[in-house]
Amino acid sequence: MHRYQILVEYSGTNFVGWQIQIKGKSIQKIIQIKLSKLLKQKISIIGSGRTDSGVHAIEQSAHFDCKKKIKDLDKFLKSINFFLNKSDISILSIKKKKLNFHARFSAKLRVYKYIIFNRFSRPSIEKNRGWHIIRKLDVNLIKKGSKKLLGTKDFSTFRASSCNAKSPIKTIKSIKIKVVKNRIEIQFKSQSFLQQQVRSMVGCLKYLGEKKWNLKKFETTVKSKNRAMCAPPAPAHGLYLEKVIY
Repeated sequence: MHRYQILVEYSGTNFVGWQIQIKGKSIQKIIQIKLSKLLKQKISIIGSGRTDSGVHAIEQSAHFDCKKKIKDLDKFLKSINFFLNKSDISILSIKKKKLNFHARFSAKLRVYKYIIFNRFSRPSIEKNRGWHIIRKLDVNLIKKGSKKLLGTKDFSTFRASSCNAKSPIKTIKSIKIKVVKNRIEIQFKSQSFLQQQVRSMVGCLKYLGEKKWNLKKFETTVKSKNRAMCAPPAPAHGLYLEKVIY
Protein backbone atom coordinates (compact mmCIF):
# COMPACT_ATOMS: atom_id res chain seq x y z
CA MET A 1 0.00 0.00 0.00
CA HIS A 2 1.22 3.50 -0.86
CA ARG A 3 0.22 6.71 0.96
CA TYR A 4 0.09 10.16 -0.63
CA GLN A 5 -0.49 13.62 0.79
CA ILE A 6 -2.31 16.18 -1.35
CA LEU A 7 -2.60 19.92 -0.78
CA VAL A 8 -5.96 21.23 -2.00
CA GLU A 9 -7.19 24.70 -2.90
CA TYR A 10 -10.92 25.28 -3.26
CA SER A 11 -13.68 27.83 -3.30
CA GLY A 12 -16.30 26.67 -0.81
CA THR A 13 -19.10 28.83 -2.21
CA ASN A 14 -21.06 26.07 -3.96
CA PHE A 15 -20.35 23.23 -1.52
CA VAL A 16 -21.93 21.89 1.69
CA GLY A 17 -18.39 21.84 3.09
CA TRP A 18 -15.32 19.60 2.94
CA GLN A 19 -16.91 16.56 4.55
CA ILE A 20 -19.25 14.13 2.77
CA GLN A 21 -22.88 14.80 3.75
CA ILE A 22 -26.06 12.80 3.13
CA LYS A 23 -27.30 15.59 0.86
CA GLY A 24 -25.38 18.18 -1.15
CA LYS A 25 -22.06 18.45 -2.95
CA SER A 26 -18.89 18.13 -0.84
CA ILE A 27 -15.26 18.70 -1.79
CA GLN A 28 -14.17 15.38 -0.26
CA LYS A 29 -16.70 13.39 -2.30
CA ILE A 30 -15.80 15.01 -5.63
CA ILE A 31 -12.06 14.40 -5.13
CA GLN A 32 -12.69 10.78 -4.08
CA ILE A 33 -14.79 10.10 -7.19
CA LYS A 34 -12.15 11.59 -9.53
CA LEU A 35 -9.24 9.84 -7.79
CA SER A 36 -11.07 6.50 -7.89
CA LYS A 37 -11.70 6.89 -11.61
CA LEU A 38 -8.09 7.88 -12.35
CA LEU A 39 -6.49 5.18 -10.19
CA LYS A 40 -9.06 2.50 -11.14
CA GLN A 41 -9.78 1.55 -7.51
CA LYS A 42 -11.99 2.84 -4.70
CA ILE A 43 -10.18 5.70 -2.97
CA SER A 44 -11.04 7.28 0.38
CA ILE A 45 -9.38 10.54 1.36
CA ILE A 46 -8.88 11.88 4.88
CA GLY A 47 -8.61 15.63 5.39
CA SER A 48 -6.84 17.57 8.14
CA GLY A 49 -10.29 18.66 9.32
CA ARG A 50 -13.69 19.69 8.07
CA THR A 51 -14.51 23.13 6.71
CA ASP A 52 -18.14 24.26 6.81
CA SER A 53 -20.34 25.20 3.88
CA GLY A 54 -19.05 28.33 2.16
CA VAL A 55 -15.58 28.21 3.77
CA HIS A 56 -12.60 28.30 1.38
CA ALA A 57 -9.17 26.66 1.50
CA ILE A 58 -5.87 28.08 0.32
CA GLU A 59 -4.11 24.86 1.34
CA GLN A 60 -6.21 22.06 2.82
CA SER A 61 -4.17 18.93 3.53
CA ALA A 62 -5.43 15.38 2.95
CA HIS A 63 -4.09 11.87 2.38
CA PHE A 64 -5.14 8.71 0.59
CA ASP A 65 -3.85 5.16 0.11
CA CYS A 66 -3.62 3.25 -3.15
CA LYS A 67 -2.39 -0.21 -4.16
CA LYS A 68 -0.02 0.82 -6.95
CA LYS A 69 2.73 3.40 -6.76
CA ILE A 70 2.05 6.53 -8.83
CA LYS A 71 5.03 6.63 -11.21
CA ASP A 72 4.80 10.17 -12.59
CA LEU A 73 3.44 12.61 -9.99
CA ASP A 74 3.53 15.64 -12.30
CA LYS A 75 1.54 13.83 -14.98
CA PHE A 76 -0.90 12.60 -12.32
CA LEU A 77 -1.35 16.14 -10.97
CA LYS A 78 -2.12 17.45 -14.45
CA SER A 79 -4.66 14.67 -15.06
CA ILE A 80 -6.53 15.01 -11.75
CA ASN A 81 -6.73 18.80 -12.07
CA PHE A 82 -8.23 18.43 -15.54
CA PHE A 83 -11.24 16.78 -13.86
CA LEU A 84 -11.35 18.96 -10.71
CA ASN A 85 -10.79 22.51 -12.00
CA LYS A 86 -14.33 22.71 -13.42
CA SER A 87 -15.59 22.41 -9.82
CA ASP A 88 -13.32 25.21 -8.47
CA ILE A 89 -11.00 22.66 -6.86
CA SER A 90 -7.24 22.39 -7.49
CA ILE A 91 -4.69 19.91 -6.21
CA LEU A 92 -1.61 22.07 -5.62
CA SER A 93 0.84 19.26 -4.91
CA ILE A 94 1.10 15.54 -4.25
CA LYS A 95 3.82 13.88 -2.16
CA LYS A 96 4.64 10.28 -1.31
CA LYS A 97 4.44 9.75 2.47
CA LYS A 98 5.23 7.01 4.97
CA LEU A 99 2.24 4.98 6.16
CA ASN A 100 2.43 6.55 9.63
CA PHE A 101 1.60 10.01 8.20
CA HIS A 102 -1.97 11.10 8.93
CA ALA A 103 -3.42 14.32 7.52
CA ARG A 104 -5.48 14.92 10.65
CA PHE A 105 -3.62 13.37 13.57
CA SER A 106 -0.08 14.31 12.46
CA ALA A 107 -0.96 18.02 12.23
CA LYS A 108 0.87 20.28 14.70
CA LEU A 109 -0.77 23.58 13.74
CA ARG A 110 -3.75 24.72 11.69
CA VAL A 111 -3.76 28.25 10.32
CA TYR A 112 -7.02 30.02 9.48
CA LYS A 113 -7.46 33.46 7.98
CA TYR A 114 -10.54 35.66 8.09
CA ILE A 115 -10.96 38.52 5.61
CA ILE A 116 -13.08 41.64 6.19
CA PHE A 117 -13.76 44.33 3.57
CA ASN A 118 -14.33 47.42 5.69
CA ARG A 119 -15.67 49.88 3.14
CA PHE A 120 -18.88 51.51 1.93
CA SER A 121 -19.15 49.73 -1.45
CA ARG A 122 -19.84 46.01 -1.71
CA PRO A 123 -16.99 43.97 -3.35
CA SER A 124 -17.58 42.80 -6.91
CA ILE A 125 -14.33 41.08 -7.97
CA GLU A 126 -13.97 39.47 -4.53
CA LYS A 127 -17.65 38.68 -4.02
CA ASN A 128 -18.09 35.80 -1.52
CA ARG A 129 -14.41 36.09 -0.58
CA GLY A 130 -14.76 38.20 2.57
CA TRP A 131 -17.20 39.84 5.01
CA HIS A 132 -18.37 43.23 3.82
CA ILE A 133 -18.80 45.61 6.78
CA ILE A 134 -19.77 49.23 6.05
CA ARG A 135 -19.40 50.65 9.56
CA LYS A 136 -15.82 51.75 10.26
CA LEU A 137 -14.08 49.30 12.60
CA ASP A 138 -11.61 50.33 15.29
CA VAL A 139 -8.69 48.01 14.45
CA ASN A 140 -6.76 48.98 17.60
CA LEU A 141 -9.68 47.80 19.74
CA ILE A 142 -9.85 44.56 17.74
CA LYS A 143 -6.12 44.02 18.37
CA LYS A 144 -6.60 44.56 22.12
CA GLY A 145 -9.53 42.14 22.12
CA SER A 146 -7.59 39.49 20.20
CA LYS A 147 -5.00 39.38 22.99
CA LYS A 148 -7.75 38.21 25.36
CA LEU A 149 -8.21 35.13 23.15
CA LEU A 150 -4.58 33.94 23.29
CA GLY A 151 -3.46 30.92 25.31
CA THR A 152 -5.20 27.83 26.66
CA LYS A 153 -8.84 28.44 27.58
CA ASP A 154 -12.31 26.96 27.71
CA PHE A 155 -13.78 28.28 24.44
CA SER A 156 -17.37 27.10 25.07
CA THR A 157 -18.64 30.62 24.27
CA PHE A 158 -17.48 30.14 20.67
CA ARG A 159 -18.55 26.51 20.24
CA ALA A 160 -21.36 25.54 17.86
CA SER A 161 -24.09 23.36 19.40
CA SER A 162 -23.34 20.67 16.78
CA CYS A 163 -19.61 20.56 17.66
CA ASN A 164 -18.34 16.99 18.28
CA ALA A 165 -15.03 17.89 19.96
CA LYS A 166 -14.38 15.99 23.19
CA SER A 167 -13.26 19.11 25.06
CA PRO A 168 -13.93 22.86 24.66
CA ILE A 169 -10.39 23.59 25.89
CA LYS A 170 -8.12 24.76 23.06
CA THR A 171 -4.86 26.71 22.79
CA ILE A 172 -4.65 29.73 20.50
CA LYS A 173 -0.94 30.07 19.69
CA SER A 174 -1.10 33.39 17.85
CA ILE A 175 -3.45 35.96 16.30
CA LYS A 176 -2.07 38.37 13.71
CA ILE A 177 -4.01 41.29 12.28
CA LYS A 178 -2.98 42.93 9.02
CA VAL A 179 -4.64 45.96 7.41
CA VAL A 180 -4.11 46.92 3.77
CA LYS A 181 -6.30 49.85 2.72
CA ASN A 182 -9.87 48.70 3.50
CA ARG A 183 -9.01 45.02 3.84
CA ILE A 184 -8.56 43.51 7.31
CA GLU A 185 -6.99 40.05 7.61
CA ILE A 186 -7.10 38.19 10.93
CA GLN A 187 -4.94 35.06 11.14
CA PHE A 188 -5.43 32.43 13.87
CA LYS A 189 -3.01 29.58 14.73
CA SER A 190 -3.90 26.59 16.88
CA GLN A 191 -3.37 22.83 16.81
CA SER A 192 -7.14 22.46 16.45
CA PHE A 193 -10.33 24.51 16.63
CA LEU A 194 -13.90 23.90 17.74
CA GLN A 195 -16.66 23.96 15.13
CA GLN A 196 -17.45 27.62 14.27
CA GLN A 197 -14.82 28.83 16.78
CA VAL A 198 -12.99 31.17 14.41
CA ARG A 199 -16.17 32.63 12.92
CA SER A 200 -17.64 33.15 16.41
CA MET A 201 -14.48 34.87 17.65
CA VAL A 202 -14.49 37.15 14.60
CA GLY A 203 -18.16 37.96 15.21
CA CYS A 204 -17.31 39.10 18.75
CA LEU A 205 -14.26 41.06 17.56
CA LYS A 206 -16.54 42.83 15.06
CA TYR A 207 -18.88 43.91 17.89
CA LEU A 208 -15.81 45.25 19.70
CA GLY A 209 -14.54 47.05 16.59
CA GLU A 210 -17.97 48.63 16.05
CA LYS A 211 -17.95 49.71 19.73
CA LYS A 212 -21.17 47.84 20.41
CA TRP A 213 -19.09 46.20 23.14
CA ASN A 214 -16.25 47.58 25.26
CA LEU A 215 -13.20 45.54 26.27
CA LYS A 216 -14.74 44.60 29.61
CA LYS A 217 -17.88 43.22 27.94
CA PHE A 218 -15.70 41.33 25.43
CA GLU A 219 -13.59 39.77 28.20
CA THR A 220 -16.69 38.85 30.21
CA THR A 221 -18.13 37.13 27.13
CA VAL A 222 -14.93 35.13 26.55
CA LYS A 223 -14.84 33.99 30.19
CA SER A 224 -18.58 33.24 30.41
CA LYS A 225 -18.34 29.84 28.63
CA ASN A 226 -21.91 30.63 27.57
CA ARG A 227 -22.78 30.31 23.88
CA ALA A 228 -25.83 32.53 24.37
CA MET A 229 -23.54 35.49 25.13
CA CYS A 230 -21.64 35.15 21.82
CA ALA A 231 -22.20 37.68 19.03
CA PRO A 232 -23.59 36.25 15.75
CA PRO A 233 -20.82 34.28 13.98
CA ALA A 234 -19.09 35.91 11.03
CA PRO A 235 -20.31 34.56 7.67
CA ALA A 236 -18.57 31.49 6.26
CA HIS A 237 -17.47 33.13 2.99
CA GLY A 238 -14.82 35.25 4.75
CA LEU A 239 -13.02 32.24 6.24
CA TYR A 240 -10.03 30.43 4.70
CA LEU A 241 -8.08 27.38 5.82
CA GLU A 242 -4.68 28.86 5.03
CA LYS A 243 -2.22 26.11 5.94
CA VAL A 244 -1.70 22.93 7.95
CA ILE A 245 1.72 22.56 9.57
CA TYR A 246 3.25 19.15 10.37
